[in-house]
Amino acid sequence: MTPEQQMRSVARLHAVQALFQMEASGQSATSVQKEFEDFRFVEELDGRELAEGDRDLFRKLVDHAVNWQARIDQMTERALVAKWPIDRIDPVLRALFRAAGAELVGGEVPPRVIISEFVDVAKAFFPEGRERGFVNAVLDHMAREAQPEAFQERARG
Repeated sequence: MTPEQQMRSVARLHAVQALFQMEASGQSATSVQKEFEDFRFVEELDGRELAEGDRDLFRKLVDHAVNWQARIDQMTERALVAKWPIDRIDPVLRALFRAAGAELVGGEVPPRVIISEFVDVAKAFFPEGRERGFVNAVLDHMAREAQPEAFQERARG
């Protein structure tokens, strides 16, 4: 993984954490973003060197997740099983789907890359692995809705 890819991965992880914190605490996006940038985007923690995150991507994901939350939540609900609304899923997964949805709706990164990256983020929160398949399936559905053209080209090719 290149340093740039690692920075983007860290930004995605931080975005999920920030969205979770916003929902749990009621804090604004601005205050949570500032807290993360001041205290979590550090090069060292407990004597361990950490990769720095891509601050621009972090801000964009949090801002877009907030601004497009209704659209992203609707996409997520359409990907979920009937009678299982988004408010019934784990809050960490909800934050993950919102961050991933923000990137999918933004359309700057190929959807397969986004899916892979956020499945990796899910591993950080759910090391047992049961949720990874669920995350992959939901994000695949969301990606096909947000960027259908990316999937049509592959089907033709």
